[in-house]
Amino acid sequence: MLDDVKNSDIDKEKVLLVGIYGLSSEKFQAEEHLEELALLTDTAGGIPVAKVLQQRNRPDVSSYVGKGKLTELKGQMSALGAKTIIFDDDLSPTQIRNVEKVTDAKVLDRSALILDIFASRAQTAAAKTQVELAQLQYLLPRLTRYWTHLSRQSGGIGTKGPGETQIETDRRIIGQRIGVLKSKLEKLDKQRTTQRKSRDKMTRVSLVGYTNAGKSTLMNALTDSGVFAENRLFATLDSTVRRHQLRTHEILLSDTVGFIRKLPHHLVQSFKSTLDEVREADLLIHLVDGSSSMVHEYIEVVQQTLKELKSNNKQTLLVFNKVDRMDDEQHEMLRGEYPNALYISAIRGIGLSELEEAIEQEIESNYIQVDLDIPIQAYKAVAFIHEHAHVENEKYTGEFVHINCRIDEKDFKQLSKMLNTIEYSIGTR
Repeated sequence: MLDDVKNSDIDKEKVLLVGIYGLSSEKFQAEEHLEELALLTDTAGGIPVAKVLQQRNRPDVSSYVGKGKLTELKGQMSALGAKTIIFDDDLSPTQIRNVEKVTDAKVLDRSALILDIFASRAQTAAAKTQVELAQLQYLLPRLTRYWTHLSRQSGGIGTKGPGETQIETDRRIIGQRIGVLKSKLEKLDKQRTTQRKSRDKMTRVSLVGYTNAGKSTLMNALTDSGVFAENRLFATLDSTVRRHQLRTHEILLSDTVGFIRKLPHHLVQSFKSTLDEVREADLLIHLVDGSSSMVHEYIEVVQQTLKELKSNNKQTLLVFNKVDRMDDEQHEMLRGEYPNALYISAIRGIGLSELEEAIEQEIESNYIQVDLDIPIQAYKAVAFIHEHAHVENEKYTGEFVHINCRIDEKDFKQLSKMLNTIEYSIGTR
């Protein structure tokens, strides 16, 4: 059982948290997962009053925990005054319905909780559209359950967003609404693509990491951008892009929505346009909360999510944040396992100059030195070089312009395409 509820929390929704462990997970892992579920519940505005773990090899098909355990849960909820029960896994419509029948409680699974948090955190039109689409896609197969359940809800966790306005509609109208939202997101995606094309000449660096790793805090520390940062899960939903001048390179730094274990698939799909900042980045900074006991799982979740986004092979800097909160044993263990990683404290400014230098080195590793003899009539190519490369020497010799410069390989490929139909000589070193 959790600590006694504080007086300031007396009006909050009391929640019972439930998880299982067995063949696929150890008890300590399940305990850590429920700790995260408690943080998610707090972010959603509820207060966890108890955590219940059951050992079983697989979830019960009809009720997740079985009839006997359900009866126990009903007694606990009555004793604690809890009206809501949240499970750490996704439940089927049948499981939700059966748990509701026995406990007479509001029942949410992990995806519903995360969707609720996203609904309360969405600020921009794009984020609100993305969240509503994900909620409706989650709701559609569970419509029968919500048809009777949501009509008698008066608010609280799991009721924000389209549930309040869509409950009187049928599947056909919800399907039509999903189509409208998808069309709207396609238009927003085109707008974002146009914006990104206008920034193509700059190196794009994207911050990625598990939620609450400190990405927004790092963004503020590097760019003084005033991005909203809070010590809670999912403080940031929309991607934020800022220019940042390094010693020799100017970059576009983007802060993106945090990843999390079992992130609902509908959310990943709905936030495609936001996560395109990750897909199209030249360099990823994988930020990890180095002070957490779940550091290895956090790294694995981010790597798996990047794989789903087809961005797992990008140039990546692994950076452990919150070094000021690490004990010596944790610090030594991480340095032994990840000798090439960087260690910083974004909130205290520790290691930021080393991080900027590492970013410069990563950018420079993609540059090549070239000698070009370009026909004078290829003035667009000469202009492109001046815009994208570091010109070290330029000389006009008759009908050619001789240019010695350092240029990014991806820009060099684009330059080569521009010069494809024109005879020119080139040397690299």
